[in-house]
This record gives sequence, C-alpha cells and structure tokens, in this order.
Amino acid sequence: MNKPDKNQETPKVIEILLVEDSPADIALTQEALLDSKLTNNLHVVTDGEEAMAFLQKHGRYAAAPKPDLILLDLNLPRKSGREVLAEIKANERLSSIPVVVMTISQDERDICESYRLHANCYIRKPLNFEEFIKIVQSIEDFWFSIVTLPPRCGE
Repeated sequence: MNKPDKNQETPKVIEILLVEDSPADIALTQEALLDSKLTNNLHVVTDGEEAMAFLQKHGRYAAAPKPDLILLDLNLPRKSGREVLAEIKANERLSSIPVVVMTISQDERDICESYRLHANCYIRKPLNFEEFIKIVQSIEDFWFSIVTLPPRCGE
C-alpha cells in the first residue's frame, strides 16, 4: 500500500482488484501503482473463480473489501474474464463497480463482447514496459482523479 504524505489529510484508500494470471503483468501493475499519487490497496487474484470468490466474499475472502475498480484480463484459467464480467454486471451488489478489461487481444469479437457485457472500457495491453506503466497510471488518473465513482454501497 502506498503511504500518504504526512502533511496532508489521510485520503480515502482506493481498493483495486487485479484479475490477472501473468506474473509479469502483475508485477508491472504493482510497480506502476507504487508510484501512485493516491493511497491504494491492490488485491490480486489469478483466475476467474478466485475473482468471484473475492467479490462474493467466500472462503478466505470473507473480509475482502468491495473494490472501487476491477482490472480484468479476459484470458484466465478456471473461469474466463468474459464469464467473470458477465457475473459481475448481472449481480446487483457488484454491477456498479467499474471494470476495465486489460488484455492482449485485438480481436474485434472480444472488444464487442466485452462492451456487450458492460465493460466500462477495453484496453489492449502494450508489449512495451514504459507504455504498460503509462497505461496503468492513466487508468488510475482517470478513474480516481477525474471520474466520480459510486460509494461502496452495501458494504
């Protein structure tokens, strides 16, 4: 978790759920968020079933916070990102959480299906390290500095 400046008021802690099975992409996302201006908790799960357990507070995730933002890969083991996205958006308690699809796929069918399932945006992961960091930081700037997110209703 990033720490706030001691001279500032304690800001709201941003809860981010990263649903990603690539250790390299997990590390890059963690690194990008470490340099954040915002205090954040990054929670990482590596497959679709684990993502739903986290979101539904099952098992070891009974005390998991409701995320303010979900970063979701489409190509996941055990349950695809498409299935996870559909379940999130069909669940009244979860449907207001913004979901950013981050994937390597450029396939128009994946893009159309993601938006049909109500993804809030679709971002193709760059292969370049610096670009990946910039994209994660841009996501953070947009979703936590520009956009007004819904409160964590029902928590």
